[in-house]
Amino acid sequence: MAILSTLMGVFAPIFLILSPFTSYTDQILSIHRTRTSAGFALDIPGIMLTASILKIFYWPGARYDMSLLVQAFLMLGVQMTLLKVALDNRPAWRGERPFTEVGKSLAENSTGRPFDFWRWKQQRPYWEYLLFLVFGLLVLHTLLQPDGSSLYTRFIGGLGLTIEATLPLPQLYANYRARSCKGFRVSVLANWLFGDMMKMGYFFASEAGRVPWAFKLCGMFQAGCDACLGIQYWMYGEGETTGDLDTRFPMRT
Repeated sequence: MAILSTLMGVFAPIFLILSPFTSYTDQILSIHRTRTSAGFALDIPGIMLTASILKIFYWPGARYDMSLLVQAFLMLGVQMTLLKVALDNRPAWRGERPFTEVGKSLAENSTGRPFDFWRWKQQRPYWEYLLFLVFGLLVLHTLLQPDGSSLYTRFIGGLGLTIEATLPLPQLYANYRARSCKGFRVSVLANWLFGDMMKMGYFFASEAGRVPWAFKLCGMFQAGCDACLGIQYWMYGEGETTGDLDTRFPMRT
């Protein structure tokens, strides 16, 4: 056990730091190569960007493991690239008008989310949201000067980790509605599953207090969801969709 714990302490941090590249590079290249992001849930970069920003601002108060902080910064850069590529190559709307238009009722045109969140028609609102989130957290940190015991620190830490734990849910829903995993790279799933094993081993093998329990609980939930994605791949494969075609479009997932 001592040897296993030592190996986990050496290799797990390296894997965690590199995981943004190993998990999403193939997905980015696939979207760029095929010129379409159909089948890929656009909510994935939205979730990871929000969670990464919150985790970065959580660190000054919590002072959690440095490898997790480095991972958050790298994930931020990778997910911004993924978002840009996915937006540049999102498929057509197939004649629908999902955004509220002047003279049309909300019932006719609503996307089903408040303010059409993360289903915006133009690219600019996505980047404005990220800018406002960072600016807002900077202001709060300047005013509150949080420490590890403050309610604010615990709140943003718990919020960021909870949001990250929901990462597989949009893709689970998209796959279920379409009865297909086409467009979602198996390399992403494989890295998620392997990453779950490495994270769980590292979290629970680390010395007490090094990794907060919030990381462990959210990690266990995400691992369960990733396992469900694996079951979907086994059930559906990457065949042609047999469900609602519109769910294959990432702006609708």
